[in-house]
Amino acid sequence: MSLVLAAAMFAAACTSEPSGDGPVATGASPGTGASPSATGPAPEPVQAEDFDPANFSDSATVDHRLFPLVPGTRYTYEGSVLEDGERVGRSIVITVTDLTKEIAGVQTAVSWDLDYDEGDLVEAELAFFAQDDEGNVWRIGEYPEEYDGGKFDKAPAWFHGLEGATAGIVIRASPQAGEPGYAQGFAPKPVGFDDRGRTYEVGASTCVPVDCYDDVVIIEEFEPSKPGAFQLKYYAPDVGNVRVGWRGRNEKERERMVLVRLERLTPEELLEVREQAFALERSGYRRSDVYAQTSPAVPLSFS
Repeated sequence: MSLVLAAAMFAAACTSEPSGDGPVATGASPGTGASPSATGPAPEPVQAEDFDPANFSDSATVDHRLFPLVPGTRYTYEGSVLEDGERVGRSIVITVTDLTKEIAGVQTAVSWDLDYDEGDLVEAELAFFAQDDEGNVWRIGEYPEEYDGGKFDKAPAWFHGLEGATAGIVIRASPQAGEPGYAQGFAPKPVGFDDRGRTYEVGASTCVPVDCYDDVVIIEEFEPSKPGAFQLKYYAPDVGNVRVGWRGRNEKERERMVLVRLERLTPEELLEVREQAFALERSGYRRSDVYAQTSPAVPLSFS
């Protein structure tokens, strides 16, 4: 059995979801927060165009304080999304595998993600992340399989350096309020991925069923082609993403998610996850011309 690190439910007041007017239970105003005092000019924050494989010496080790990817960790989120004016239940299960995959000369950490709407699997994905030598975490590529009525529909994969796609930043080494935004990745049509991120708030507090957290950083994600629509992701120290909210008059999905379970898998369970990830990779090689151009994933050296 998995060891559940924390599963007790908090009172409704503690787990209230974002309303869309901004973050909840926060301790700082948007665009503010306790930034370290500077003794001189601050260095220019990293941008997506700064991607350089030479800056990734131990890149599959992602130990960012706000985005740790520890193999064998499983995050389960529950919430809802707005579809055709009605709330639809959604759950997402993200498991950090013990695999690595080289993409564009960079070793990446691999997560295996499952998305469910009303209990039906709608997407399975392998996502690939890397941490540079300055501590910034990058998204290097994604292989999602989308399903409709239980049947395979499409696989809009993208990887840095293939078909015009470029890597992007998930979260900077030390997010600061007021700093410029950044590209989170780009893939031209038919994928059409062009998300951007920006530090919306630092020093926030929030409660979810797993625990209550302080010193939370909220990252605002958006697409330039969709003004007035923003997704808010809440990153807690030493845990990672614990809540998803939204803001903006044009935000259509208005997704609300909270972390309801945080687990550390047993070695046997992690081995099963590895096999499931390999199965999805084999499917990728069959179904995606883009994925077929990538090197196979392999177990990390300590596995």
